[in-house]
Formats: sequence, structure tokens, C-alpha cells
Amino acid sequence: MKNCKMKSDYKKEKLPGSLRKKIIDLAYKSGCGHLGSCFSCLEILIQVLLYEMGPEDKFILSKGHAALALYVVANYQKKITDEELKTFFKDGTRLGIHPPAALCQEMPMATGSLGHGFSFACGLAKGFQFLYRQKSFAPKVYCLMSDGECNEGSVYEAAQFASFHKLDNLILIIDKNKLQAFGKAKEVLGDPVSVKKWQVFGFNVFSCDGHDLDDLKLSFAKIKKIKNQKPNLLICKTIKGKGVSFMENQLGWHYFHLDKKLYFKALKNLQKRYAL
Repeated sequence: MKNCKMKSDYKKEKLPGSLRKKIIDLAYKSGCGHLGSCFSCLEILIQVLLYEMGPEDKFILSKGHAALALYVVANYQKKITDEELKTFFKDGTRLGIHPPAALCQEMPMATGSLGHGFSFACGLAKGFQFLYRQKSFAPKVYCLMSDGECNEGSVYEAAQFASFHKLDNLILIIDKNKLQAFGKAKEVLGDPVSVKKWQVFGFNVFSCDGHDLDDLKLSFAKIKKIKNQKPNLLICKTIKGKGVSFMENQLGWHYFHLDKKLYFKALKNLQKRYAL
């Protein structure tokens, strides 16, 4: 049984557009930024949370600044109520700019400083292997990171740990939008997310279009068929700000807020692109 059944009045291909509109609405009302990061990983979150995870699996959003994208998907799953979602980024809310600890049963960790989520995911995957050692499988741990996050040294310590301990129940996902806080990732410390680099660490490595739900589905199916005691990595090629033309591949939308003019411009753009 999956975590969520699709609503009968929504077609799968319409969901990314409708959730982008919800993100735009919440970001405008709250004055929150990080829209570019939210839009680059939205389809990944949809595919993982709605279609890939089993009832005992866990998910960690290591790129915690994309929390608003996580919240709207969790709201679609009825794990966050409509009323609570309206409290996003307000005083006293549980829904801050980074996700809280134990947002729901499937999401046990709060993330803020980049690089910590992957390490936690490794520990959780190892714990599951120990607890389920008498069974034929252990629950899977999905961890979504950003490519810029891979500049953190803790990431490579975790990668070595995952390979050494044969964490084949770990599925690491990297949102490769090629931009980080102050520039292009390749111009900061070089490309941190190449297939060869992660194969050297001992991972099964796959690559896909991170905005194509069918490509994502196919890639996860390939990962789940492998039985070689290696951890898994899916590199998702994405576009920062995907879905709103004036945000796409623009570094500033890591930080910028929407004023009234840009809010209506973004809505118009979404309506046209996704036929909302």
C-alpha cells in the first residue's frame, strides 16, 4: 500500500502545476524565499512520497531550504491539514523555513545545515538492516540532497560509510540544478555530482530527468531491481525555478521574494504552462 492515493479529480500530469501554484500563493503571503530550490525538486518529491515509498520506509529532505515544496506534497497526502499549511512561516508555527523534526511518521528528521541529512539517513538505513536482519528485506531510506550540498565534507564521510556498510536499502537522490548559494556549482569546487565520482565511492549510480515523472518512475524501478549490496544514487537533472520562466536558471531566486507584480506574473506563467 502506498502512502497516498491520487485524488480522482486530478490527473497525474496536472499535479506539478497545481502544487507550484500553491507554493507561489504561500510564498507570496508569507514573504518567504527559496522558490528556485522548491521548484527544482517538486517532481522528485511527488514521485518519491506518493509513488515509491512503502509503509515502513523513511524520507529525509537534506536540502531543508526546500521545505515549502515538502509541505505542499505532504498536504496533498493529508499529512498536513489545510489549516496548518496556512500557518507556514508564521509565529508559533510548526512549518518553518526548514522542516521540523518528526513532521510525520515517514519523515523523522529536521534539517537545516546542509550535509547532515545524508549522514542521518546512513545511520537510519544501518539501523534498519540490524533490526530486520532476520527478514529478507529492510525498509528503505530515501534522502534528497542538493548538488551544492555535496561540497560539505560530511557528505563524503557518509558516502564512505554507506559503501563500507553495504547500505543497499539507502536511496540517495541528488537534485542537480547546477546552482548553489552564490554561483554555479562547477565554478565553486568543480562538479560535485558526477557518475564516475560516486561510482568510485561504491554506489550504484543512475541519472534521469528530475522533472519527468515517467523517467523518475523508470529509474526507481531499476534501482529496486538491483541486488548487489551497494548503496544507490539517483542523479536528477533539474532546472532551478522550473515552471516559472523568469525564475528558471536564475541564481537570485534562491533568495528573492515575490512582490505583488511578480506574484501575478508568476501565476499567469503557471496558468499558461500547466493549463491550470
